[in-house]
Amino acid sequence: MKTPRILIAKPGLDGHDRGAKVIARALRDAGMEVIYTGLRQTPEMIVNAALQEDVDAIGLSILSGAHPVILPRIMTLLQENEMEDVPVFLGGIVPDDDIPGMLDLGVAAVFGPGTKLETITDFILDCVQKAQDPAAS
Repeated sequence: MKTPRILIAKPGLDGHDRGAKVIARALRDAGMEVIYTGLRQTPEMIVNAALQEDVDAIGLSILSGAHPVILPRIMTLLQENEMEDVPVFLGGIVPDDDIPGMLDLGVAAVFGPGTKLETITDFILDCVQKAQDPAAS
C-alpha cells in the first residue's frame, strides 16, 4: 500500500485547532502523510486542496455546530469533482442526533471527543486501504 495522504481541515469560523493538530500528529505517527490546511477554510478551499494534493482521505474538525451546512456543500463539491471515492471523516462536537444525517451524506465516520487516537488511525488506514485495493475488502 502506498503511503496514505490525508487532508486535515478546519472549515468555518471555528478558531480552535488543537484537536485537528493532535489528529494530524497521530496520523503522521501512524505513517501517513498529512496536509493541514489551517483555520477558517471554505468548502471550496478544502475540496480544491484535496484535489490539488491528490489525497486519499479528508478529515474535518468542526466545533462550531456548522456541520449541517458545511458538510452537504463539501460532499456536493467532491461529487462534482469526481472525488466521491475519497472518504471523509468528521471530528469535533457533533450531537448524537446529527450523526445519522452526516453518515447519510456519505461521511465515512464521525469521531467525538474522547475517541482513542488508535481507533481513528486504524479506521482511516482501513478506509484508505479499501479504497486503494477494493479487492481486499
